[in-house]
Amino acid sequence: MSTPSVERDAEIAELLVGAVDLHCHSGPAAMPRILDHHEALLDCAAAGFRALLYKDHFYLGVAHAAILEKLFPELGVKLFSGIALNNASGGINPHAVDHALAIGARIVWLPTLSAANHIDQMLGHASTFPKTARKMLDAIPLRATDANGQVSDATKQVLDLVAEADAILAGGHLDAAELIKVFEEAKRRGVNRLLVNHPGYLIGCTDDDIRALVGIGAYIEHSICMWIGGKARFTAADMLHMIEVAGVDRTILSSDLGQQNAPRPLEGFRGMVRMLLDQQVSKPDLRKLVATNAATLLGLEPAAGSGGQTATA
Repeated sequence: MSTPSVERDAEIAELLVGAVDLHCHSGPAAMPRILDHHEALLDCAAAGFRALLYKDHFYLGVAHAAILEKLFPELGVKLFSGIALNNASGGINPHAVDHALAIGARIVWLPTLSAANHIDQMLGHASTFPKTARKMLDAIPLRATDANGQVSDATKQVLDLVAEADAILAGGHLDAAELIKVFEEAKRRGVNRLLVNHPGYLIGCTDDDIRALVGIGAYIEHSICMWIGGKARFTAADMLHMIEVAGVDRTILSSDLGQQNAPRPLEGFRGMVRMLLDQQVSKPDLRKLVATNAATLLGLEPAAGSGGQTATA
């Protein structure tokens, strides 16, 4: 006879078949990582994940994803990456975005480490943010808006490129007010795939901000690393509230893991699913949170048994 623990482990394993991680911080990276891109792929394949998206704050990871997927087709995991518009990429640089999209980038993150908002918070909310292995050049603060508070011309050009490629625009570490302004402009310019990263950390989103962003058409991504592991910032009750605010159909759970002294991304997913099962979240809702919503945002075809959810965002 199986024990309740064994039964719960089996439930979790079943729910993660077909999962998608849109926010994996594997290496190589300037920040120390506990696993590399290949190891992250192997973990996902062992658990039956459908797709994995590598994120680095400093470099375009598309080539790594393309080569690893070609080398290991038998693993059955689709691999993606994109570009973060930080100082290392030339900031909000349409040329860098144009090149990234030309070679298959699926996502463009607005500034993260170089965002003026991130830098402003380095002595506060962001003081514990992971550091690079060695001291890098000081960041030059970046904004997506100009001196008049309007969306800058360079940002508009980036938005047009993202729209043309039908790629994902992610908010990075812009503050809530700037993010809403940019996403409203993005929607006007034909960007249909919008993603808000960890709205409760650095971004400063209120519940009303989240509702406004969902109203624009954005998905709300919550970082599992902020719930699972020794550096957890939020509680299960916080997660249930955030899901309620945005709605199950517009909420995505991604690992945002790979940092030292933290669980591996797969372990983070297991811990999050366990927590939400314990909170009586239904299995169909959990499938949306860890699999089908992210697959839809990526533009993947509906998987068997997904209930006919379309692949358009």
